[in-house]
Amino acid sequence: MSENENEQKKLEIGKILRKAREDKGYTLDDLQQVTKIQKRYLIAIEDENFDELPGDFYVRAFIKQYANMVGLDGNDLLQQYDDQLPKTKTEEYSDHLAQAVETRASQRKTVSGSVDKVRNYMPTIIIACVIVLVLAAIWLTAIARNNRDSSTRIDNSSVSVSGESRKKASSSAKKESTKKEKSVAIKLQQTSRNNNSVVFNADQLTKDADLAISPTEDSWLQVRANNNTLLNKTLKKDEKANLKINKDTTSLVIIVGNARATTMKIGGQTIDVTENGRYQNTRTVTINFGKNQSSSSSQSSTATSSSAASQSSQATSSTTRPSNANSGQQRPATNTSRPQNTNR
Repeated sequence: MSENENEQKKLEIGKILRKAREDKGYTLDDLQQVTKIQKRYLIAIEDENFDELPGDFYVRAFIKQYANMVGLDGNDLLQQYDDQLPKTKTEEYSDHLAQAVETRASQRKTVSGSVDKVRNYMPTIIIACVIVLVLAAIWLTAIARNNRDSSTRIDNSSVSVSGESRKKASSSAKKESTKKEKSVAIKLQQTSRNNNSVVFNADQLTKDADLAISPTEDSWLQVRANNNTLLNKTLKKDEKANLKINKDTTSLVIIVGNARATTMKIGGQTIDVTENGRYQNTRTVTINFGKNQSSSSSQSSTATSSSAASQSSQATSSTTRPSNANSGQQRPATNTSRPQNTNR
């Protein structure tokens, strides 16, 4: 094969690679990003300027990688143009191989040197471990002694502690009793109910009361005490709300959006909103405080008026009885006159 034919065949490598790249739609920048080969080396390969590459060793490697990325078989391309490409087993390749061998040898020497250093320091390490074990034994002995002393102290102070525990128990019992005294007993009396609302009457509060609301499902709630809004929100499932009801409250209005799934207690007294599930659509709950006292006073006044009326009727009947007696005494006179008329 003549020199011109070899040069023409050599130039065909760059054309083949460039055409394959353009058919794939790749730019040199795209190929550089994928292959990690610098753009100037890619241009040199397409222009067959192999002298611009780092060395003969990289010519075949870069051409093979280039060909594989643009859809060609790199091995076939290298075999086809094997005569025109530089050989890999050149002096440069031998230098790379020798350098790699020297690197491995130096690594082995480094490892062996580190092992020798560990062997040299081994006695020192063993002595340090023995010292640590002795100190740990001393420390454990001291802890055991301290535990014995503390147990003796606990036995001596057990009597005083029991006395203090009794005092604490008595004080806690007193606190519980005072808490029970502070709790407000509320008795609710239902006065009216329909499908949408219920009204309760209760005695006037003597102390502030707690209103506890706990829904088992999402429920919208609004609470007003004497027209003052205490709560206006949607309580999520298992979300609780505790409100303080002032003792001066006379009217408490609760609007509940999901009555069947909402539990309400005031002063520990459960508010039967749905009457045991009978009225599940109840929306408005009204509690009037002080109404029971007024009703009892009205009942007492009614009883007083009725007793006064009975007494007055008795007095009237007693005063009218003598007149009836007198009239009875006069009747014989009329009767005596009647026979005279008959004799005539």
